Amino acid sequence: MKTAGNLPSPGSDVPLIPVRMLNEYVYCPRLAYLMWVQGEFEHNAYTVEGVIRHRRIDKKSGKLPEEPLEEEKVHAQSVNLGSELLGITAKMDLVEGAGAIATPVDYKRGKRPHIAGGVYDPERVQLCAQGLLLREHGYACEGGVIYFAGSRERVPVAFDESLIALTTSSIAKFKTVAAAGTIPPPLEDSPKCPHCSLMGICIPDEVRFLTNPGAEPRPIIPRDDRGLPLYVQSPRAWVRKDGGRLIVEEGEERLAAARIDEVSQVVLYGGATLTTPALQECMRREIPVMYLSYGGWFIGHVVGTGNHNVETRTHQYRASFDEKTCLLLARRWVIAKIANCRTLMRRNWRGVGDTPEAIEAPPLTGLQNDMRNAARAESIETLLGIEGAAASRYFQHLRFMLKEGDGDGLRFDFNGRNRRPPLDPVNAMLSFAYAMLTRE
Repeated sequence: MKTAGNLPSPGSDVPLIPVRMLNEYVYCPRLAYLMWVQGEFEHNAYTVEGVIRHRRIDKKSGKLPEEPLEEEKVHAQSVNLGSELLGITAKMDLVEGAGAIATPVDYKRGKRPHIAGGVYDPERVQLCAQGLLLREHGYACEGGVIYFAGSRERVPVAFDESLIALTTSSIAKFKTVAAAGTIPPPLEDSPKCPHCSLMGICIPDEVRFLTNPGAEPRPIIPRDDRGLPLYVQSPRAWVRKDGGRLIVEEGEERLAAARIDEVSQVVLYGGATLTTPALQECMRREIPVMYLSYGGWFIGHVVGTGNHNVETRTHQYRASFDEKTCLLLARRWVIAKIANCRTLMRRNWRGVGDTPEAIEAPPLTGLQNDMRNAARAESIETLLGIEGAAASRYFQHLRFMLKEGDGDGLRFDFNGRNRRPPLDPVNAMLSFAYAMLTRE
């Protein structure tokens, strides 16, 4: 059997590639691999808007005439076509034309980009692949249209030789990558990454750091900074799901309610319980549920399946056995921790003079020296000793950062770190915070 262009022969183990994934491959090969091969997906504002834009079209399922008649009008929505020869499949938003001439129309959520041709390559390739499918099914198709919902513009795209060559080569390359089973490397410092819904799964900067320790990761952006933790401390309380809310009740009394969309984690103390439907909803939304003892000891937590990026996990575990990589990472973490301690001391100092300049020299100078020593540490054991010395220096002076109470106001005393159990309010709050950190 002949193949089209430079496409691989049909009959391989790689299933038909959805043209939507072909769009992703041209945009970012790593993104396409994560979504199609590993089955990863995560919504963001852009993908949700795209889903909403397509709802009206996706409700209908259209078919093309098996034998198009001359001058017969064609206007079909949500048309499914596939081809073993091409190795692709598509659900077309709209196909319009007359007789044996058909034109695919693809809907996009945003505005038309002001570039040469009016359309970026990923969208052009996706549309061209739909045109090739129409040709494979007996229709004449010389071009297509992309409709931008944001600006309500129709942009024509001609299927010339260069675009067809780009499309067929992209199909062949994606098939090869999928069959090889090796995830492509991340993009290099690309502006596409911060807007990608899978950035938290792809972690491009972190992966690049494993192969190039000199590469500086970009600032971490939280997936959702609106969420707040839900703490349930009553031992007789139980949490149930009611629509899009979590309801906290004790007996027949309602104690509290929280929207699930606004919950970052659920923390249960002692005998507090969570119903199975509520637990399943939390796992579906990747909201961790943490269980603590009556006294606040961390027992364990329940999370959803999470992502399936096995190859990234493999790289991380492999790096964890490399002493040089471990030491390099540990140095940076310890230096950052000590630097934060020093910054907090300068900002919150309430000792003599109440100014950062009034801090006695030993704590600030000592922490600065600890940072330098950490940067030169030759082993993990040495680094642990430096970290312990810095922590001791910090806690020795923590009392100078606590605000004095006025009159009958609340006053905190701190004369040193103690735990298991903590013996004063400050140590109790520190232990509680460390329990939260352990869970994270």
